Amino acid sequence: MKKNYDFSKAKRNPYARSLKRQVTIRLDEPTIEYFKELAGETDIPYQTLINLYLRECAAARKKPSFKWTTAA
Repeated sequence: MKKNYDFSKAKRNPYARSLKRQVTIRLDEPTIEYFKELAGETDIPYQTLINLYLRECAAARKKPSFKWTTAA
């Protein structure tokens, strides 16, 4: 391994914008089970399925159909 490397001619990663970011999210058990069953049917990892679904919702600007109330 060299002590120094020359990065003066290096190029930025053109795919860096499409990289995923790890986050923590809490999902209820029935939701996880649903996506795990779907993963078994499609041979797509369940986390990828959740990401694909959320991406589709975001692209369509879909909003949840419920009313959130806060405790007074």
